[in-house]
Amino acid sequence: MADLLALANAVIDDGKGVQDIGPINRINHELSPIADGIAVVEAFSHCVLFETDDGLLAFDTSSHIGGARVVEAIRKWRPHRFHTIVYTHGHMDHAGGCGAFIADASANGQPRPRVVGHENVAHRFERYRLTDGYNRIINDRQFGQFARHGYSMSTGGAFLPDTTPDPDTEYRDTLDIDVGGMAARLTHGRGETDDHTWAWIPEHKAICAGDFFIWNFPNAGNPQKAQRFPREWAQALRAMAAQGAELFLPAHGLPIAGAARIHRVLSEVAETLEGIVTQTLAMMNAGARLNDIVHAVKVDQAVLDKPYLKPMYDEPEFVVRNLWRQFGGWYDGNPAHLKPASDVALAQEVAHLAGGAETLAARAQALADDDMRLACHLIEFAALADSESSAIAAIRAEIYQRRRNMETSLMAKGIFGDAANASKRKLDA
Repeated sequence: MADLLALANAVIDDGKGVQDIGPINRINHELSPIADGIAVVEAFSHCVLFETDDGLLAFDTSSHIGGARVVEAIRKWRPHRFHTIVYTHGHMDHAGGCGAFIADASANGQPRPRVVGHENVAHRFERYRLTDGYNRIINDRQFGQFARHGYSMSTGGAFLPDTTPDPDTEYRDTLDIDVGGMAARLTHGRGETDDHTWAWIPEHKAICAGDFFIWNFPNAGNPQKAQRFPREWAQALRAMAAQGAELFLPAHGLPIAGAARIHRVLSEVAETLEGIVTQTLAMMNAGARLNDIVHAVKVDQAVLDKPYLKPMYDEPEFVVRNLWRQFGGWYDGNPAHLKPASDVALAQEVAHLAGGAETLAARAQALADDDMRLACHLIEFAALADSESSAIAAIRAEIYQRRRNMETSLMAKGIFGDAANASKRKLDA
């Protein structure tokens, strides 16, 4: 069992890195006690547990793939029934494992656990049913290259497992619950999702934060997923920072102890999001195009070097796009994009003007050392203009593989890697 609080202190206070303590977000399905009657099972996502006089209160259940292993780890710690399960939100790495908890209760002759969540969780699950194929495609693209590290939700079946129930207890703004004499206040906040819950447990001066804090730059952009809410995310972080918590329990990464330490990290993440919001809205209000804003809004590199703000999962320019989508709609300010030509027609015309698709591909290859963004535009034109060329496919695979290796965020790596792999498959066909 690891001393997770000591690891967090080493990172925040002493500047220790992955090379010193190992991964901050570990997926090992091991349970570690955090305090008397509190434990965390590190998984994708974590399950946070509180022991009460009437069973266990669990926040999140991990994924469909990992749920049974989480339950197994818990059973080595406590035999008590699962009284209440709280979905911090409806993402499948948090709610997908719920079936394993319900199955455990049935196998042990215990009552079915109560499942609590925000009222939008059920709406999310309905959207997953409507877009099952799309969600399986984008999650394979996002996590497929990292499945060996435990970042996978693919089960081969429906994206939303049949064993994952809707909450049977829902709320809108706040909800006070009591489990075996232990009180918890659930509060809704919009951040990574519109169905997010964070919880205050006064007996332990503890906050369960879900994905409001992930030991990475906030997942407030995510180019393939539904709307994120950076402004409201910062507001929720400010509310948590003001609570005076002594114990902070996120659903990914290490728990944090100490009121001053908790206030510091939450305030710094909030301030970072607020800066992006302020810059983006100012340029929108001045009439700037989306493309101009994406290239103008910046976060100081010293901020992004902090161990809980590294852009290893999401990144600032994706947040800018989500703010535009939230406040400005889909028109990006470029009138040519309002009713555009097809990508293929545009690519063929550009190739014609350049003297052929091969010329575009060669220019893309030449630019790759100095301007990878522009190189990607040109190789995409070339590949669309001549989809049968093996030579162009080979250059496309090379450029996107290089681009993938240059990026820091899992989001960008997944998309660029998928593009490289698509061209590699064409070469192998």
